[in-house]
This record gives sequence, structure tokens and C-alpha cells, in this order.
Amino acid sequence: MERMREAGTGVTEQSADTPSRSFEAFFRDEHARLLRALFLVTGNGSEAEELMQEAFLKVWERRDRVGRLDDPTGYLYRTAMNAFRSRYRRALRAARRAIHPSPPADAFAQAEDRDRVARALRTLPPRQRAALVLTELLGYGSEEAGRVLGVKAVTARVLASQARAALRMELEQDDE
Repeated sequence: MERMREAGTGVTEQSADTPSRSFEAFFRDEHARLLRALFLVTGNGSEAEELMQEAFLKVWERRDRVGRLDDPTGYLYRTAMNAFRSRYRRALRAARRAIHPSPPADAFAQAEDRDRVARALRTLPPRQRAALVLTELLGYGSEEAGRVLGVKAVTARVLASQARAALRMELEQDDE
């Protein structure tokens, strides 16, 4: 890390008056290599560019923590590859649904199920309900949900877990 600071390629702040200079140097040093690597993985220039931008944005958002890492470049590549795998899995699920569409559902049963879930959600304490909606419905990670709720990530995970358990019990009681 010390070597990176001396070379001006670190992600951490170098001084109070130049907070983003080191990130800019890090970007200049790494963006072409990352873009080439992502192009080889995706086979698509525009997708590689989007993934690269997404990875750098995540590093920028976490620059205070990433700057303390021994290898911020490794974190950048891991972030980019995780984003690629996530997109790939999402595309596979969509393709499977297109190839094997599910049979048309009963509209009345769906409305009844939505009503049961809405009633069961109302029985949850507000913090559990909020954690569950943020993580399950809106797809936030525990870090993001914790920031929204003003709690630690672990607390957001616990609240969502408790909410799922309570919701499961409430829905099972309705089935009886």
C-alpha cells in the first residue's frame, strides 16, 4: 500500500486539499486493463464498459475502506467480476423463463395470495417490515438496507430474518 501511495496510484486521500487526485490516478492506471479484461470475459464492448463503470463507482463509494486494503486493484477486479456474474445469472434466469414459461396462473388465487401476504405484513413490527421490504422486495443488500434504516448491516439482516420467520408463521396459521 505504501508503494502505491508513493506512486500516486492508491485510492486513499493523499492530502486534505486533493481528496480525489489519488482516485483519479488509480482510475487512469487501471481502467484500460480492466476494460480489456472485461471485454475478454463478456465479448461485448458496451457491456464491458458498463461493468467497468459500475465497478469503479462502487470503489469510489467505498474509497475510504478500499484505500486501506493491501490490494485495491484486486478489490476492483473482484467487484467487476461479481457484477458480471450477477448479470449473467439474471440473464440465465430470464432465458429459462422464456424457454419454459410457467403455466398461466389463476388471477383470483394470485389476488388472494397478495391479500394474505399484505395482511401478514401488517402484523410485523415496523422495523422488521421495513427491513424485509428493503431486502426482499426492493433487492437491497444488508449494507444499503442498514443505511436506509439507520442501523448496522447485521441489524438489518437480523430484522429481515426475524420478519421472514414471523411472516412464515403467520401465513402457516392462515393455512390451518
